Parts: sequence; C-alpha cells; structure tokens
Amino acid sequence: MSNGKSSKYNLEERTAQFGENIIRFCKNVPKNIVTHPLINQLVRAGTSVGANYCEADDAESRNDFRHKIGICKKESRESKHFIRMIVVAVPDMKADAAILWREAKELNLIFNTIYIKVK
Repeated sequence: MSNGKSSKYNLEERTAQFGENIIRFCKNVPKNIVTHPLINQLVRAGTSVGANYCEADDAESRNDFRHKIGICKKESRESKHFIRMIVVAVPDMKADAAILWREAKELNLIFNTIYIKVK
C-alpha cells in the first residue's frame, strides 16, 4: 500500500476486496429460479459498499460524506441479509458464506461508527 496502511484499516481497499470476494462467491452459487435473484441482489449490494465508500471519500460536504457513509452502512447490512438467504437456498455454501457474512458485519459496524461520529 502506498499510504502505509494495512488493508484492514484501508477502507477503500477493504471494501474493494469485499466486492471482489462477493463476485467470486456468487459465481460459485448454483443458478436456479431461487438463487438467481438472490445472486443479483447480493452482487449489487456487495459491490455498492466500495463504490459508495469511494464517493464518500470524495464528498463535497460533511452532509454528503455522512449520506454516502449511511449508504455504505445500509448496503453492508443488505449484503448480510442476502448472504443468509443464499445459505438457506444452498446450505453447502455455509462455510464460504460465513466468512463473507462476518466481513459484511464488520464493515457495517465500522460504517455505523463513522456515521454516528459525523453528526
């Protein structure tokens, strides 16, 4: 990293990796009438976290920053939901899903803390 931060504390990198891992995970989900919409929703939510964090990083005002962080918070929480639904549809994916779910939870907690502090 050029800024000297580990990826654990570099939210731009961490959210990008989260999105990449969501894509890889979704590519391995068996496609059927139940999983197809869940995959679409998870890819949208999981990749949106990083995109909105980038927008927050370039916010034009404090309110704009808080709004974009709020979206990151919502999208990470939504990711947790769709990961859970995919596990219901494909129980064999529980172990891989658990890793993603924990990361989504950690990101949600981080963004929630930032959101609260930026009042």
